[in-house]
Amino acid sequence: MTTYTITLQNCAFFARHGVHDEEEFLGQRFFVDAELDVVAGEALESDSIDDTVNYGIAFTVIEEIVTGKRRYLIEALALDIAKGLCQTFPQVRRAKITVRKPNAPVPGVLDFVQVSVEHFA
Repeated sequence: MTTYTITLQNCAFFARHGVHDEEEFLGQRFFVDAELDVVAGEALESDSIDDTVNYGIAFTVIEEIVTGKRRYLIEALALDIAKGLCQTFPQVRRAKITVRKPNAPVPGVLDFVQVSVEHFA
């Protein structure tokens, strides 16, 4: 069996996730990486978008989940994205989703908080 990996890197969205009321009120940008392991099937031979993961659609799925309902934890957000991508694309066998939150409310300076979740279909 042949597999390949499709990666969408550093997708940016404005959303209102977080535990604190200020995070919901102010909102902030979130960054998402999606690494999708795909069973090749006919895609590598057919050269057809219909036989693979259309990354335009994948981006839209991620966007709808990130900008949809509020989640308190980015862990939950990452899992919802992984499940949504696996449901949309049955040829995806593993989805590794990383969510970065640059403006996490911490008592110090940092670049971002990051969580990665792997979901196996």
